[in-house]
Formats: sequence, structure tokens, C-alpha cells
Amino acid sequence: MPKLKFALFGTGFWAYYQLPGWNETGEVECVALYNRTRSKAEKLAAQFGIPLDKVYDDPEALLDAERDNLDFVDICTAVEQHYPHTKMAAERGLPVVCQKPMATSLEEAEALVNVCKQYNVPLYINENWRWQTAIRAFKHQLDKGHIGKLFRAHIDYRNSFPVFDNQPFLKELEQFILTDIGSHILDAARYLFGDATSLYAHTHRVNPEIKGEDSATVMMRMGDGVTVVADMSYATRREHDRFPETYIQVEGDRGFLELAPDFWIRETTSEGVFASRHKPPHYAWADPAYDVPHSSIVPEQWNIARALKGLEPGETTGDDNLKTVRLVFGAYESARTGKVLGKDVLLPGC
Repeated sequence: MPKLKFALFGTGFWAYYQLPGWNETGEVECVALYNRTRSKAEKLAAQFGIPLDKVYDDPEALLDAERDNLDFVDICTAVEQHYPHTKMAAERGLPVVCQKPMATSLEEAEALVNVCKQYNVPLYINENWRWQTAIRAFKHQLDKGHIGKLFRAHIDYRNSFPVFDNQPFLKELEQFILTDIGSHILDAARYLFGDATSLYAHTHRVNPEIKGEDSATVMMRMGDGVTVVADMSYATRREHDRFPETYIQVEGDRGFLELAPDFWIRETTSEGVFASRHKPPHYAWADPAYDVPHSSIVPEQWNIARALKGLEPGETTGDDNLKTVRLVFGAYESARTGKVLGKDVLLPGC
């Protein structure tokens, strides 16, 4: 099948990895760029061979001029622009791929999903964490059922990586780690264990130079009654600080399964201990410091491209990611009120 043609909205830090990730799939071609600061878009265009006459600083001008040449729009702008840009594309009948976090609030995320339904266009969220090599392998091993009925799990993403150096705007967010990393970690929890039926959370602001929280703990009852604790922090100093790895421990009535440092998966049962290593691939365009999430962009975007072509079921649809958004903003509500949230809030209508 021919490559899908798309326009990329937003040419900041992540665009330099998202665009080559798309190219790596072999399924798509970027034919136009938008950024409100035109010079930034021109810089990205020069690097990736996109003609300057296909660079825009007005999103509606791009959509009106390029509409007949586009198969979808990829929105990689600041989060406050996700809804208006999605609406512009949906009104013109264009499928949308939107960066996480989906929106600035749960209500806005619901509106974003609904506007795509209103215009009958597909919506996918660029949620790559669940596509990490080691996490996919961990899910595959978990599904074999060797450790029996699950009853408890811990997802651990804690480090002291200077994330604000590359993305200084994160310092100004009133809501930080739950929207930034929580969108990833809580989605990975849903991928591994199913939907949450209860949630309780605490947050902390440790770094005095930022506005939002940089540490959070979320406890959930998920799937078939599994207690899942998710710890997230950019304020944790460890002897071995292996950013950006995620560690996972799962207990079952017949054994223990762990995603340990350096991508080792270890399964312990009465049969013994079995270990295997699942290191992610390296791409020349990836930042070595971000190698784990950068490499996961490729299979995630391949899945979206194949879904848009009707060849594969897409995992990270707008409807699916809305369940993750409810966990993110539910965690803020729980931390603020001290209350446990139930299924009626987390899975309304179910």
C-alpha cells in the first residue's frame, strides 16, 4: 500500500524524535509542518528534507491548503493546543494522532474524543510507553500464567534525571508528574492489569524551583482484583539511577515476576528462576539518554499507521486513552481530597 501522508503540528523537542520514528515505520510520509514560530518549523524542515513552501505558521492555512494531500494530522504541540488543533482537523474530515497528555483537563479530553466522533474521524493518542521492548516482553510472559492468580503489583519509575534541562517549560506546570509521566505509567498499568475500579493517591513537591508535583504514589484495584501501586518521581536519588527504565514486580499465588534493572525479566516459581534480557533497539536518531522511550516510538507509530490503513487493530485509541486520563485526573482529585475514588468515577457507565 502507498505511504500515508501527514502534517506534523509542533516542531519542538519531541518532534525531532517523533518524526524520525514515523519515518522508521516505512508506512508514512510527512509532507507539511506547522509551528507558531515559523523559524523553528523551517529548521526541522531543513533537517528532514521538507520543502519550505510546505511550512506554515498558521494551522488553518495549512489545513486549507494541504487538505487534499493529507491522510492524517499528527499533533505534537503544547497540551493547551491539542483540543483546538484536533477540532480544526476533525472539521475537515482528517484523522488525528495526538500527543499525550491528551488535554489539560478530563472535560477537555472528553470533548476532544467527542469532536472526533462527531465528525466520524479516527483518533489515536501517541502513547508509546506500553510499547517499550521490555514491557511488551513482560506482558507476554505475564500472560503465560506461570505465576498463577495475581494479587499484588508494584510499578516503579523513580529517578533524579534532570528532565527540566531539555524541557524547561515543565517547571511552570501547575500539574507535572502525573500528567507527564503518570500518563505513561498509569497507561502501562492498564495495559498490564486491566482497568481500575478504585484509586487512592498522594503527591509531593520536593523541588522548590517548580510549580507542580514531582513525586506521586497511586494505589489502585485493577482487573481481577489486583492491588497495584505505581510510584513516580523525579526527586529520588538512588545508588543506581537508571533513567528512564521502569521496574515492575508482580506477585501471584504460584510465583513472582519482575522487570528488573538493565531490562532483565526474572520469573520465580516452584520450577526455579528463569531470566531473560530484553534490551531495546538503538536508532541513530535517538538521544542515548532517552533511548528506551525513543525506541518505543517506532512500534507504537507503526501500529497507528497500520490501524489507519485498516490493516491492524489500533491499541491507543482516543476512547482507550480516555480511561488513562480519568486515572490521571482522578489521582489529582484523590490527592486533593484524601478520598478513594470508585468505579463510578473511573469507569462511568460501566
